[in-house]
Amino acid sequence: MDWLSHREPPRTVEKCTMLAPGSALPLDQGWQAAGDTGSFQNLKKFNNQDFTQLRALCLSQGLLFEDSTFPAHLSSIGHSVLPEELLRRIQWKRPTDLQRNPHLVVDGVSRFDIMQGEIGDCWMLAALGSLTLQKKFLENVLPRDQGFQDQYAGIFHFRFWQCGAWVDVVIDDRLPLLDGSFLSVHPRTSNEFWPALLEKAYAKLRGSYQHLHGGYLSDALVDFTGGVQVQFSLKDPPPDLEEILKAADRSQCLMGCSTSGQSKRNIELRNGIVQGHAYTVTGAVKIPYQNGWKHIIRIWNPWGHGEWKGPWSDNSPQWDHVEPQYREALLRNKDDGEFWMSCESFQEQFSWLYICNSTPTFLDFGEQHCTRWCMDRHSSLWSPALATGRSSSSPGGVSSHPQYLFKVPDDDPKPYNVLISLMQKHTEEDAKNLKIGFVIIKKECGMSPTSEKTPKKGWHHLSLCCSAQDPTHNAWQPQDHSEVLEQVFSLARDVTSYFTLSPGTYAVLPAAAEEQQFQFLLRIFTKHRGNQESSNPPPSPVLPMALPRQNEDSSCKALFLRYAKQDSGLDALQLQQLLNEVILQDEVTSLGGRFSFDSCRGILALMDLHSNGRLTLQEFRSLWRSLTEYLDVFSRADRTHSGFLDVSELKRAIQMAGLAVDEQLLRLLVLRYGDTAGRVGFSDFCCCLLRLHTMTYAFQNLAEGGSQISMTSMEWLTLVMYT
Repeated sequence: MDWLSHREPPRTVEKCTMLAPGSALPLDQGWQAAGDTGSFQNLKKFNNQDFTQLRALCLSQGLLFEDSTFPAHLSSIGHSVLPEELLRRIQWKRPTDLQRNPHLVVDGVSRFDIMQGEIGDCWMLAALGSLTLQKKFLENVLPRDQGFQDQYAGIFHFRFWQCGAWVDVVIDDRLPLLDGSFLSVHPRTSNEFWPALLEKAYAKLRGSYQHLHGGYLSDALVDFTGGVQVQFSLKDPPPDLEEILKAADRSQCLMGCSTSGQSKRNIELRNGIVQGHAYTVTGAVKIPYQNGWKHIIRIWNPWGHGEWKGPWSDNSPQWDHVEPQYREALLRNKDDGEFWMSCESFQEQFSWLYICNSTPTFLDFGEQHCTRWCMDRHSSLWSPALATGRSSSSPGGVSSHPQYLFKVPDDDPKPYNVLISLMQKHTEEDAKNLKIGFVIIKKECGMSPTSEKTPKKGWHHLSLCCSAQDPTHNAWQPQDHSEVLEQVFSLARDVTSYFTLSPGTYAVLPAAAEEQQFQFLLRIFTKHRGNQESSNPPPSPVLPMALPRQNEDSSCKALFLRYAKQDSGLDALQLQQLLNEVILQDEVTSLGGRFSFDSCRGILALMDLHSNGRLTLQEFRSLWRSLTEYLDVFSRADRTHSGFLDVSELKRAIQMAGLAVDEQLLRLLVLRYGDTAGRVGFSDFCCCLLRLHTMTYAFQNLAEGGSQISMTSMEWLTLVMYT
């Protein structure tokens, strides 16, 4: 891919203004690995900095942390971001210097908290905007154990995935300002600082703010998730692009897109689209429109404003022909940088689409049932000394070592069943990407791989893959080995492609065009039917509503053990992940929003009979039966299939659930659980009904137990349901 389409040129201060309304603690340089896996229990510590120890040291000495490894100095900015005279005017200030009451997060994390600043890092901010939509990934990057109110010592930390390992990056909270305005990302709320601090940590990881001034959106998506990403050319899209988009949105993938414009970067066209710019894809739905169906895509601009002015934009006449319930659920008529457009306009205006997830769930569409992606991961070193496909002086030599086997089962899962990702690992901040690729060869019956110049008889060479020119390259013909080696290599950090392969055994051979060794991470994803275990199991496809009791209990237990990670209890964070990944797969119920962490803590408190902050399997079974019932009630009450219940539908749903409610209580429930339009989405409906059931039962128990209650049941419910 043309990485320049993701870069932004230096902008003048006037352009930036238009676009956006102690003692030092010396530390050693270098990496310190707390473990080999890079898991959250064994994080790698960037620059050998331990957040907990450093914060404790600062608190004990009454100091605010100053990071000598990423100092408040021009070296952390870089010398080519701005002219020298502007760089000399940069000042570094802490949020506590700028606001009397700063917060890390205000009213939750949202893409609308972000407004791009002087640094040309739209590629990173577009990925960050998508990250805010997927809390299961966001909570990996943004730890909860920090803030400005409790144990504040001027120190924060954030986590990023780097070639197979999670890395913990510690920073101080001194932020660069130019003439009193933020040099980097602007907080839309003046006292909210998570975007600026996260951006600083990412700049430190990459070497400086200058290293954020132009980059690959695909890299940022992977760094924020540890997932696998695929790039789709919108000028030559796959025939099932709409299905891929819907599957990606349904399975909660991160998505972004970019416009072309190598020579016209940051030029805003009359239709509102910016050339040479990266955007976030925030939704993809199919809605009824003029006696048919229309695929529309929602996109967000990291500038925080500047929107598409064509069909399906905020004020376009197309919305006049959309049923009111869909229009109310989807249309947000504000100049916040977010807009809808048709799939046809999307392909006309944008050049590339990027999709990322833990596993390639965006390829799960069509007639598929009970499929899972399994991953094999290999990390090693490729050296030109091992390249025996050609002489070592000839570019494109393909090594017979290493080569990695994988099997494609005879399951015929459609439409795609294999995805391969090869990533090169850089050991230096300024290291350049090499041209890398990989060869796939298929084993014929009775034969095995060989270490000689070319694959021996019995191995059928298929393709050398590269994502630069054709990221969806998957239609190969058998070719002569040497002929293929003259073809596609990529300068991208990782080369990823997906395939439809016939059953059999294959080998993947990493390769480089240059006579230079490189470390790599190879991930091979294969799709299987049934219940094979995978390293990243996808969500359960359906709720076990219509199963016999024995099967329901078995399914419920399997679900519990998967998210409790074989533990004896399910905490609020695990419960949140389970509910969002399993229950909200339905396109309609997901429109009402996700289960928040606070909502899940409330749900857990209602079901936690042992008051230990965790759900046992028995408690989870009780909750699951209730949620299954609520899903059925919600679906029947939501007659317009809008994903929301209005006041009359909510009253009907409560009555269908066997509960009583008067008009005063109903009004309070809408205030407590509804949105600004008085509508209640499915996640809030579950929280409401679960609490209503529990409090009704509690009142009945108190009354039957002879306790003195000087209020009616409605007065009791009015008290406990709104507070």
